[in-house]
Amino acid sequence: MLGFRANLLPSLGYKTFLLPRVGEGKQLPCVSTTWLRCIYSVTGQWEKDYSKETRIAVEKHWYGKLLKDSKETQKFQSDRPKYYVLPMFPYPSGRLHMGHVRVYTISDTVARFQRMNGYQVLHPMGWDAFGLPAENAAIERGLHPDAWTKSNIEYMRKQIESLSLSFDWEKEVSTCDPNYYRWTQYLFLKLYESGLCYRKEALVNWDPVDKTVLANEQVDENGRSWRSGAKVEKKYLKQWFVRITHFSDSLLKGLEELTEWGKYVKGMQSWWLGECNGCYYDFKLEGQDVSSDSVLPVFTTSPEAVFGVSHILLSPDHHLLKGTQAFSQWSEEITRQKVFRLPLSAVHPFTNKPVPVYVSAEAEFEEHIDAKMGIPCLNDVDKTFAEKHGLDFEVVIKHSSDGSAQVVNSAEFTNLDRQAAREEITRTAREKGCGGHWTSANLHDWPISRQRFWGTPIPIVHCPTCKEVPVPFDSLPIELPTAANSKGGRPLADASEWVDTTCPKCGGPGRRETDTMDTFVDSAWYFLRFCDAHNTEEPWRKETADKLMPVDLYIGGKEHAVMHLYYARFLSHFAHQQGMVSHKEPFKRLLVQGIVKGPSYRVESTGRYLTPKEVDLSGPKPVEKETGEKLTVEFEKMSKSKHNGVDPQELLDQYGIDTVRLFILQGVPPEIDIHWNIKAINGVLRWQGRVWALVSRFLELRATSSPSQEALSNSDKKKESQLITKSNTFITDITRHLHEDFSPNAAIIELMGLTSILRKVPDTVAQHSVEFERILCSLVLMLAPLAPHISSEMWQGLKSVKHKTVSYDWSKDALRQPWPVATKEVETNTVMVKVLINNRKVGTIEVDRTEATDAEALERLVQESSVGQENLSNLQIKKVILSPKGNLVNVLTD
Repeated sequence: MLGFRANLLPSLGYKTFLLPRVGEGKQLPCVSTTWLRCIYSVTGQWEKDYSKETRIAVEKHWYGKLLKDSKETQKFQSDRPKYYVLPMFPYPSGRLHMGHVRVYTISDTVARFQRMNGYQVLHPMGWDAFGLPAENAAIERGLHPDAWTKSNIEYMRKQIESLSLSFDWEKEVSTCDPNYYRWTQYLFLKLYESGLCYRKEALVNWDPVDKTVLANEQVDENGRSWRSGAKVEKKYLKQWFVRITHFSDSLLKGLEELTEWGKYVKGMQSWWLGECNGCYYDFKLEGQDVSSDSVLPVFTTSPEAVFGVSHILLSPDHHLLKGTQAFSQWSEEITRQKVFRLPLSAVHPFTNKPVPVYVSAEAEFEEHIDAKMGIPCLNDVDKTFAEKHGLDFEVVIKHSSDGSAQVVNSAEFTNLDRQAAREEITRTAREKGCGGHWTSANLHDWPISRQRFWGTPIPIVHCPTCKEVPVPFDSLPIELPTAANSKGGRPLADASEWVDTTCPKCGGPGRRETDTMDTFVDSAWYFLRFCDAHNTEEPWRKETADKLMPVDLYIGGKEHAVMHLYYARFLSHFAHQQGMVSHKEPFKRLLVQGIVKGPSYRVESTGRYLTPKEVDLSGPKPVEKETGEKLTVEFEKMSKSKHNGVDPQELLDQYGIDTVRLFILQGVPPEIDIHWNIKAINGVLRWQGRVWALVSRFLELRATSSPSQEALSNSDKKKESQLITKSNTFITDITRHLHEDFSPNAAIIELMGLTSILRKVPDTVAQHSVEFERILCSLVLMLAPLAPHISSEMWQGLKSVKHKTVSYDWSKDALRQPWPVATKEVETNTVMVKVLINNRKVGTIEVDRTEATDAEALERLVQESSVGQENLSNLQIKKVILSPKGNLVNVLTD
């Protein structure tokens, strides 16, 4: 496993300050300590204003303390309920981008919030480290992919740590580490042992640039590779497949259990799986020039009628006709004749009788179907075909006058009703290993072979005598060689010292499999390894995984709504079938985040993207500085090629960790794309200053006197009562936004509202009210998961107050305190809805609770309200976004 090292320089002017390495127990010398004068816990002097200098000092002081505290809180306590929050682990490309910052800040906020609510939180981090980009980059630089990948991991780990994220680095994994891919190979062998991994010649998607095979899901709608962008070619190769279709029905039914998944992702999964309305039967092929292991899978929606098959029809485009030379030699005859009988037979999986195979240019094939069984007793077209070609057939379905149907002439299944026969015949097929798994016609088995070096080696030895032989479990891992040709083809094949080996079965000479696994195999189970990251005896201990699984909140991009989730769910269902885990479904809830987009400037005539320095923004519309030519301005996903990216480190250096965290969280819900506008960060800075000023004011008021409820007038007590009511609403809403909605943006709006309420409280109430003190403490604690440094320092200030009236364990820091709770339930028939226009709060409206989650009703009520009339005149409403719980509406206009 990769070790945890943290000798990094934090941002925001921290270049002269070195933090201690984790575990060293002592602080390295500081070049300068002038910043210490701003730290209350060091000097006992409170800085009244939250200036940039104070901000720098606060984050320097608390950075190391928070890392140390984070490590302490990750020690497992069995008496606490668990909460597993997992952001999708990154590919170590070399540098973080703002998308990384967004997803990890969201996960860290949730992790810290749940710890304050008493949960034992698992919040791990690792690296999806195999793959083509690292291999290609290493080739360009003359390096081994291992060296390139590890240097990137080291750098990115430091970048992640600079965001003060509370990851459990003790559980860090990397998919390219033999200690990890040993267990990827173990799972492959378990699949192979179960008959779910097999090798066959197949028509595959070939990327001519990266020189490797792509799954169908990795080819876009324009027929181009998802990675290289090259036009994909069709090619026949011997490939390894996983029979993922055997779990189609289980995966489809499993979606019904995922009540906390959003409709979008469930819909994508359901669409991809399709309707499971049939099954495949595997017919062995016999004939001249047909290899003994040739199998023809045929899909049918009437598997109970398999004994009535008279023939099999293939489409002229069937892959069987385009593979080997023996089969492809029939292409001329197939082209000449509309119907052609192939010189081979398919062996019936139940009767072992030969079934003739025809190629037909006349037959109609449904979408995704290129082979079908002819069953004359069910289909008049099949009956006509059989009679025309003199084929024998049996009637196998008998209909009764009452509308029921029985199976006849079907061996031991005869006289069963049709549904019972379907269940029994498909069960028997599964037991015989010849199909019978309920699936949909549009699904295909998963091709996992990749003709590249930098991937998990497939643990199979090819022996002239024994054929395919799995490597024994106790011989794992099969490690990659230290050097190999990585210029295309099958690069591992050139590492002769690695390839040549002995057969594990007979001891004779053998050759290792030279394909590596698709990286989606590596990432299909990493969430389980995090449960037991250092286990050297098995991929994970079942008892440990059962305590921590499923993942309570899985956070990642919508681009993974099909492939990754599909493969991860399959692997989890397989592990459940094998008795390795108790839960079938790995992810209880998903948070699918939007991307971060920046403004791009493209020359209209050439399509060339310009850097910001090449753009003249002084006029009404941007133009190219050099030519004055008009530009197309769009918000697009940040990338180097579009010159619209933002370096996270530059932001951290300029604004600090807390400000960047708050800025990336505020504005829009996590599911919505961010349109980058750095000007909005000033609002976050001002708000932090206001919260700091509230604490400063309270400390000043309490410095000279003790609180006295008798000092409050009747008017003051009324204000205090109103404050309690309003704060209860705020606390309830903020808690819901972080616990149920996972909408930190909405929580920040509520925190800003609570800040405004507290600022309006008169000095007498602020000085003497027990409730003001409680609510101010609540504000600081609720801010802590989002902005841990400033909150920790403000808590130290509150801790110093004499004659405190609120009960906390003041020996503990802010993030070790319990989450605030409302003093009473707030329930009315109406609800106050915050109104945002283009992500900017403009006011609130009071609406009936039943209308608070009705988009059309809210749009009308906003337009009718004084808030809407003042802010929406002459504007066209484009979209209305609601908080799931109906406390916030964001109106987007043109």
